[in-house]
Amino acid sequence: MNSTKRNLLKSIVNFLGLNKTMLTMLIMVIFLGLGEKMAERFLPLYIVALGGSTIFVSFLNGMDNLLSALYSFPGGYLSDKIGYKKSLVVFILMAMLGYLIVIIFPGWQAVLVGAVFFISWSAISLPAIMSLVSKAVKKEKQTMGVSLHSLVRRIPMGLGPILGGALIGIYGKVLGVKIAFACAFFLGLISIFFVKRYMKEDSSIKGEGVSLKESFSSINPDLRVLLISDILVRFAEQIPYAFVVIWVVDYLHFSALQFGLLTGIEMATAMAVYIPIAYLADKYGKKIFVVITFGYFTIFPLLIYYSRTFEMLIIAFIVRGLKEFGEPTRKSLILDLAPPDKKASTFGTYYLIRDVIVSMAAFSAGFLWNISPKVNFMVAFVFGLIGTLFFLMFGKEKSQFF
Repeated sequence: MNSTKRNLLKSIVNFLGLNKTMLTMLIMVIFLGLGEKMAERFLPLYIVALGGSTIFVSFLNGMDNLLSALYSFPGGYLSDKIGYKKSLVVFILMAMLGYLIVIIFPGWQAVLVGAVFFISWSAISLPAIMSLVSKAVKKEKQTMGVSLHSLVRRIPMGLGPILGGALIGIYGKVLGVKIAFACAFFLGLISIFFVKRYMKEDSSIKGEGVSLKESFSSINPDLRVLLISDILVRFAEQIPYAFVVIWVVDYLHFSALQFGLLTGIEMATAMAVYIPIAYLADKYGKKIFVVITFGYFTIFPLLIYYSRTFEMLIIAFIVRGLKEFGEPTRKSLILDLAPPDKKASTFGTYYLIRDVIVSMAAFSAGFLWNISPKVNFMVAFVFGLIGTLFFLMFGKEKSQFF
């Protein structure tokens, strides 16, 4: 019986492509993500509660996109230069500094300063994590490895807003958010311990990063098609992104806890599809799953605008969860299309280009919202439709150039 259990466990581990380095990375993602999402998702409410305007709400979202873009290349560069393990420790410390700024200093302006550091976590660490996946798992399990990261990342994205919403319900919008950031700081310390103790050192550190010029040249024509489509679809996501919580809480008059529950439903939906889609994408090809993903991104702004009851909002957030249908597949496709010796830098450069351009849409979102919520949501829908159709017509699965 024990032998049967061991064989079953071994089969599951082999199917998922797990090892100690991957497990450590997944634990780190849960801890960092849980702390971050307890607070970050409610920052629009925090800013407004402290006297900031909706323009500053959209400014924060624009900062998120712009800084995510600007941090992507140095994230890839540092990972190639000193290895993914040391890079991840540096990135965690940056996020913790941002949390401290919001905890210590009063006023909504502290959020904009702290965000320079804590917004960096996801973007600056992603090239290092993708480099880790490409080196720590077998090539035929690469999509599965990326999917596991995306799946586990959704655990805190679903649980964090529920806990954050509960803190706001008990302590109010201001103190509740500060307590959430204190929890984030503590979880960051635990994450550093796990990374230092259990993560394997990067065995293929070159000691030099790839130059920005070299990284730009690695964005070949096949990858360029995916990039253009991705940019247009991210317009559909980011134009309404910061205002979804305001729409649900302030316009439709549901509670912060109810919004947290909706976010939990969204993440549970995403998690349910990751593993089966990873298996199918590795077996049958990636393009169709990316197209379906782009389609869900596109339809969400339409659904959220016409949702007026909690039941309709549940449907809208299930669709929002389904937009993660092929997101790990898209990231794996970037790795497929990138040159073999420049994967982290190419990944970072891809996100640099994408998010610099998408930040313009995020910065403009507040002005569209001030015209009317309908204008904001409908403009997002149109951009998503164009991006989805473009990739459907011209997207490819494997590079012809590397």
